[in-house]
Amino acid sequence: MPVWSMPGSALLARALERAGVGDVAPWNGAAPAGDGPLLLLRADHVYDAALVSGLAKSPGALLCRPEDGLPVAAHLPRADRAVPVAEALEAGRGAEDAAFAGLRPSTPKALTGAYNHALRKRGEAYLLRLAPETRRAVEWRMFGGSYKGVTDFVTKHVWPRPAFHAVRACAALGITPNQVTAASLVLVFAALWWFSQGAWLPGLLAAWAMTFLDTVDGKLARVTLTSTKFGNLFDHLIDLIHPPFWWLAWIVGLGAVGMPLAHPVLVGAVIFGGYVLQRLQEGLFIILFKMQIHIWRPFDSAFRQVIARRNPNLVMLTAATLLGRPDLGILAVAAWTALGCVEQAVVTAQAALARRRGGPLRSWLEG
Repeated sequence: MPVWSMPGSALLARALERAGVGDVAPWNGAAPAGDGPLLLLRADHVYDAALVSGLAKSPGALLCRPEDGLPVAAHLPRADRAVPVAEALEAGRGAEDAAFAGLRPSTPKALTGAYNHALRKRGEAYLLRLAPETRRAVEWRMFGGSYKGVTDFVTKHVWPRPAFHAVRACAALGITPNQVTAASLVLVFAALWWFSQGAWLPGLLAAWAMTFLDTVDGKLARVTLTSTKFGNLFDHLIDLIHPPFWWLAWIVGLGAVGMPLAHPVLVGAVIFGGYVLQRLQEGLFIILFKMQIHIWRPFDSAFRQVIARRNPNLVMLTAATLLGRPDLGILAVAAWTALGCVEQAVVTAQAALARRRGGPLRSWLEG
């Protein structure tokens, strides 16, 4: 049964490879050679990559579906039990079956926990039955599982539905995440040029299209398990570098259309310097408290939705442009950037005080 335009078995093979499992092969009914550890997984289910990794690290675990307790995978410490266990899994027998004796029934939560550190969110790793009638729901659940828990409000609330369809289309057409990222890089430079010329509407269209593709490439990489170190670096470098140059180009564009700011250098310094300072503050928080600044308390996560980053800034600039005042838009970006620096400095000071009073900090998302 295909998922994201590929056989479910191919997706499972990628998850196993990422978990460091070699010699992946379909079950042929025969006892495997050797007596080392062995993973057995039903290929009619879709497994969160973190769940496959957790199972690979848990000898003796019998992975069961949380909704009905049905065993679907097992990590055998020794392969000499492979045949009876594989037959029991294939037949859909319950965990009480004699073939599973000695194995430890485990839920996805037991193998991975309820907090995803990489995506900064609560949520149990998914384990989904794949069938013609469940395919669409499986893909939507996988897509939702690929989202970061703490991000801006546009990415979190506006992009999901259209991005889901875009990811499905890319998967069907064989478009890779890096190709999507490369297209977004072209749009970065297009928006930069148009902003510098005072061509606000085409520049904003290019900028918004870029932010949309920035959502698509990461989700495509996660649901198809095709992310690479290069792709991750490529995407994050673009995200890290381009926003402040867009805003500086906007200031230049105001002069090009006869709407110069009274103090363009000062405004540019606040925006550029504030952006750099925010990033430094976030890095310092990680060094001091071993977590990202926006996942400490519920307020910090909520403020991340609107802090002066690319998408919230674009909302202000778009609204100001539609009202005929692009100059006020960039001034709002400068003010909001400065406020964001102050907010993060206050949060860092509060965190230092909290640690002095109560020991190491813990994210509210960890429960």
